[in-house]
Order: sequence, then structure tokens, then C-alpha cells
Amino acid sequence: MTQAKAYAARGADQALAPFTFERRTPGDEDVVIDIKYCGICHSDIHTARNEWSNTVYPVVPGHEITGIVRSVGAKVSRFKEGDRVGVGCFVDSCVGCATRDLDREHYMPGLVQTYNTVAPGADLPTYGGYSDHIVVKEGYVLSIPDNLALDAAAPLLCAGITLYSPLKHWKVGPGTKVAILGMGGLGHMGVKLAAAMGAEVTVLSQTLSKKADGLKMGASHYYATNDPATFEALQGAFDLIICTVSAEIDWNLYLALLKPEATFVLVGAPEKPVPVSAFAIIMGRRGLAGSMIGSIKETQEMLDFCGTHGIVSEIELTSIQKLESAYERVIKSDVRYRFVIDMASLG
Repeated sequence: MTQAKAYAARGADQALAPFTFERRTPGDEDVVIDIKYCGICHSDIHTARNEWSNTVYPVVPGHEITGIVRSVGAKVSRFKEGDRVGVGCFVDSCVGCATRDLDREHYMPGLVQTYNTVAPGADLPTYGGYSDHIVVKEGYVLSIPDNLALDAAAPLLCAGITLYSPLKHWKVGPGTKVAILGMGGLGHMGVKLAAAMGAEVTVLSQTLSKKADGLKMGASHYYATNDPATFEALQGAFDLIICTVSAEIDWNLYLALLKPEATFVLVGAPEKPVPVSAFAIIMGRRGLAGSMIGSIKETQEMLDFCGTHGIVSEIELTSIQKLESAYERVIKSDVRYRFVIDMASLG
């Protein structure tokens, strides 16, 4: 076993603080990674503060991990010491299930998340990327293209794949009219990716305060949702809308912006149920769907796509000692567009 340094939450009302623990002994199929950067996802905050009522304390969050391979096991063939790699939202899955599906493994039973999951046969929950190193099976390690900076690439491991997967699934490409609802850590990745796929991209944001950023990132149009005229002007305009916000909004208004047989896809999750009128769907044979991250296979595909098109997240680097301040700013949407922890600050 190897001793790891980290920051952990020990209770829902306690600030994250220094924490040491033992990583498991690396096996023949394992890769040991020195973590250089870790993005801050809103899921980290929900978990640290037990807002989903499933946290096992102490918890070390972090599932947007980039780093350098320290060592590999005897049976590892795809990676070597010094390689630039990443780890995303899960570190194991059920390889023996009858429903085994490498393209949809993140929806199958047996998924072991990068943190806060007790794996079968394990005594302790998994600990995430707010730490100096991690031990991961080779099959769950991702290669980071050489032209992508490790700090700005970190959010691709969650925010990037969360938007890439539905864009690919609903076959976005030239001639497709896509709206990205929300211009935050998730939404700005949707703008970049959809534009690179050749779509005509519209941003739907509460105000026009980020319009210049949206247009620079590839959007063709930018509308404020606090203006009722937006919903009149855009009736039946889109082939696909991806909703990245978790606020409680009226989905019926946005369903009306879809073309017939088009789809409104949720990647943001409101805390409370949102009522939907049956007629908002029936009258245009419109779809209301959801999407969650992607498989390891698809995540590597996304990283390669980003490498080809030079796509990374817009980030603000922070030290691990400023986690609580960063968390509060994320909650207030006061970051453009994703916080990334420089793990050198761990000391």
C-alpha cells in the first residue's frame, strides 16, 4: 500500500481539510498516476456536503483528474512511466454481467465511481482526485493528447464527456441546429464541441452577460431567457436542445422551441421534480431525454476529438487550500468556466 496525501470532507457541515490514507497496493494490471490537476465539478460539492444523502465520510472528491504515470504493473501494455493520462468519473465496472456493454457500461450495474463508492469486496470507499496520486486499473485510464494542456484538459473528463455523449448520440453535425441551455462549466463545453461538429449553435442563457464568450467559442446566436420575446422568436427552431442547468425552470417553454420529432436532453438535474405537460411532447412528437457521462471507449474518443480540434475547457486555476472559496463561487456561478486545482499546492 502507498500513503496518499489529500483533502477530505469529514462531515456535511465541515470544510475540506488535509487527510492522509492508504491507496491499495498496485497489482499487475494497475497504473499508478501522480495527479497534477483535478477539476472541481458541482457533483463534488453535492457529495462533500451530503446533498444527495449518500456520502460516506471521510470523502475525497475529484473525478476530473489529469497526471503523469508513475509506474505500471507487469501486465499493463497501453501505458508506460511518464505518459500523460486522465481518470474520469468511474474506475471499475462489472466485467462479468450478462448486460456487459462497453459502449454503455456507465449505465450498467456494478459501476464503481472514482470516489464515494464501496467496490465489491472492498472495505473502504473509493477516494478521488483531491490527492497526490491514484491507483487505477489500466482499462479505466485515459490517454491525454499531447497538444492539450493537462490543467485545461482536466474538466474534459466529466464536463467534456457529459456534453460530447448526447451530441454524438443524437447525431449532431452539419445542418443541425443545436441550442445549449446554460453557459456555465458544462454549457461552454457544449458550445465548443457542437460547433466543432459543424452544427449551428445557439446559446440560451439567463442574461446576455456572457454573449461575447459564447460567440467566441463558436455559437452563432445568443439569446437571453429572461426576455419573453426569446420564446416567441425561437418557436420550433431546434433539432436538439441540451439543458445543462439544474435550476427549476419551465421545461414546457423549451420543448416548444423544438422542431417536430426533435429532443430536449437533460444533463443538469434539478433537486425537485419538474412538471411537464403531455401536450408539450405529444403535439410535435417531441422527445424528453436524459444523458450521463460516457463509457471509457467514448471518453477516449472525445479526448481524441478534442485533440484534433484543439478543444479544452476555459479554466481558473486554484490552490487546494482555497477549496471552500471555490465551492462558494461555483454555487454562485462566479467562475469562467471551470475551477481546476493545481495539485502542486498540496505540498
